[in-house]
Amino acid sequence: MPEVIETIVYTFDELSRAAREAARDWYRQLGAHHGWWQSVYEDFTMICNCLGIAPKTRSVNLHGGGTMTEPCIWFSGFCNLGDGACFEGTWRYRRGGNLAIRAHAPQDEALHEIADRLQEVQQRNFYQLVADIGHEGRYCHEYAMVITAERDNTHSQPPTDDAEDAVTFAMRDLARWLYQQLQAEYEHITSDTEIAAAIIANEYTFAVSGRRFG
Repeated sequence: MPEVIETIVYTFDELSRAAREAARDWYRQLGAHHGWWQSVYEDFTMICNCLGIAPKTRSVNLHGGGTMTEPCIWFSGFCNLGDGACFEGTWRYRRGGNLAIRAHAPQDEALHEIADRLQEVQQRNFYQLVADIGHEGRYCHEYAMVITAERDNTHSQPPTDDAEDAVTFAMRDLARWLYQQLQAEYEHITSDTEIAAAIIANEYTFAVSGRRFG
């Protein structure tokens, strides 16, 4: 015969310090919210536009059906050797790109330096450089990117000897910068403060030990 068992449940704020930590550990095991990286992708796409990079795109299936378009960005992280980020696209000269990046990210000296290096190599090649940025293999770090550069002109003039290396180093530095932004965002959303806010917003309840109830 069924019987009714009564138990006392607690909100996150009502738990002891140790129980709150147990509750946060439970929430962390659920994993970060799918798509948490979208804001980083959006900002990176804007940065690419400033630099003259047109990211390649791919179709992604949605859980509820249908598809959406995402830039070709891949990453793995954040605690294993070989973790990193990479992207695919095409790059050509954008007039005023080094000024555009300073307007978009006025405090980010790493981006300013990448923009200046790309501007300088374009100048040495009469602003005719075009590069293809690809990805090979199963790894998702900057060294999995394959970059080729050539000059787009009617006389088939080759680029300067240093052009491809200069573009490659700049794009790999940009991929490292992207990885740092992804890592910072992930650490933010999995911080104690953010997890506590998510638990409270979802009105989860717990046993006195911090074990999830229900």
